[in-house]
Amino acid sequence: MPKHKRTPAVRPGRGRIAAATAAAAALTGGLVSLSAGTASATPGASATQPHEADFNLDGYPDVAVSSPEASVGGHAKAGQITVFYGSANGISAAKRATLTQSSTGVPGTAESGDLFGYVTSPGDFNRDGFTDLAVGTPYEDMPGDTDGGTVTILWGSSAGLKGGTTIADPAPSSHDRFGFDVAAGDFDGDGKTDLVTADSSKSVRVFKSGIAKSGTVGSVTAVTTPVRATSPYHLRKLTAGDVNADGKDDLVVSGNNATSDGDYLANYYLPGTASGPSATATALPGGVISDIGDINGDGFGDVVTGLTSDASNSEEQPGTSVGGDIHVTYGSATGPDGGTTVISQDTAGVPGTGEASDLFGWEVSVGDINGDGLSDIAVGTLAEDGAASGSGDSGAVTVLYGSASGVTGTGAQTFTQDTAGVPGTSEYKDAFGTDVLLSDFNADGRSDLTIGAGGENEGNGAVTVLKSSGGRITTTGAVSLSPSAVGVSTSGTPQFGSVFGG
Repeated sequence: MPKHKRTPAVRPGRGRIAAATAAAAALTGGLVSLSAGTASATPGASATQPHEADFNLDGYPDVAVSSPEASVGGHAKAGQITVFYGSANGISAAKRATLTQSSTGVPGTAESGDLFGYVTSPGDFNRDGFTDLAVGTPYEDMPGDTDGGTVTILWGSSAGLKGGTTIADPAPSSHDRFGFDVAAGDFDGDGKTDLVTADSSKSVRVFKSGIAKSGTVGSVTAVTTPVRATSPYHLRKLTAGDVNADGKDDLVVSGNNATSDGDYLANYYLPGTASGPSATATALPGGVISDIGDINGDGFGDVVTGLTSDASNSEEQPGTSVGGDIHVTYGSATGPDGGTTVISQDTAGVPGTGEASDLFGWEVSVGDINGDGLSDIAVGTLAEDGAASGSGDSGAVTVLYGSASGVTGTGAQTFTQDTAGVPGTSEYKDAFGTDVLLSDFNADGRSDLTIGAGGENEGNGAVTVLKSSGGRITTTGAVSLSPSAVGVSTSGTPQFGSVFGG
């Protein structure tokens, strides 16, 4: 999903990590995200429905859709968030709100290159029952600090997201890009939602014991992670969820690390403790994005890591699968040590064929599509080629279903814009699958699938919603949302739908 400034093409690391990121930069033509969306659980949510954000507390989950490069008031790439409120019929263009740094009550000023909405994460930070939204704007210029970055909490209310509060950077002189990622969770088990932020250092900042509308925080600590610190983009993604079922959310940090023969994607598990995320980290399969849900129904959160490899060069990452793969590392009482399943487009039952630079696993999301109590997985493959000539890198999304034995390829589905019933047509660099989200917008107990295509129409972007019916994702009643239909300026490349928070 998400989010950069100045030259916001996908941020490549050095050396071997560039297999995924540099290829993606060329393919997507400047998509703002390294990997779309912030995969983090809403505290208190079930293991199978971790993304349920209800900003107006009407019982229907909502979603915040970012256009990080949207022009606002003539300011290019200032950034905009469009909030779609759920209903008995799901989400639509009719029930929405627009938020920018020019909106009443939102701190700051819309300026060129800010990329407001670069990352988002929902959580009830002030314990009033309404879901709030943490927004990272890491390319905001702060006084005397270019690209110092900022983090804002947009507050939930009966009228939806209204107004906001700036979270003070606790160490502005020690890093840049404060808010490079954000994740909400109850990491110390005190019943209050905490916020973790990433920046250009190798440390994460943990804001604990809730956040008041005044900006007051219970406490702030820094936790050093093992990811490499010599690149400003080393610490890429944060994911929250309870892997060991101890009532405290754990933290997964995704980035890159140096070895004796190059740089590789890296993932680390930091267990929650009474004092917050532990600095004692466990290495997981490396990747650019993760999500956490109970895939096998044993009560423990399982870590789903996307784009653990990309075989544009078989030496780019250990354990490479052609075109990329995902790893599901199963949780247990002692953490993520319950075994691992690897899924790629070459796995039996999974539609398609793994091809170099497909980027299978660019984005992942978990939710319960069929209401069986097991988490299912949506996987974005944003550089999958379409069937027609000239539709290279048009993108695809694969749905994998959970089972008591974990994830398999059995019953898997794949959708493109050429699939019957899916709005649109697969076109060159659409990047269908830039972000994906499984969330139950009509509150029927089954997750629907929301798909972002950040490259649609040369970077305008688009969002498609496919509903769950009969225990599977169906194209019947598919919803298509375009930037012009929901008040997003198509000046430049807004990339509507490249970041989901919900």
